[in-house]
Amino acid sequence: MARKALIAKALKKPKYSTRLVRRCKLCGRKQGYLRYFDLCRVCVREAANDGLLNGFFKSSK
Repeated sequence: MARKALIAKALKKPKYSTRLVRRCKLCGRKQGYLRYFDLCRVCVREAANDGLLNGFFKSSK
């Protein structure tokens, strides 16, 4: 879970466009972010296992 200060800082418009930090909408994680879902890889996997994302199947039986 990211600190609230870092999440608030990421929401502000950066001085330069290359400084934009994309964060997960659920947990605030910045690494492993998937733009298509606006979530990090951890949250995507949890959502897929819960059946919240269409088109995902469990890899094991």
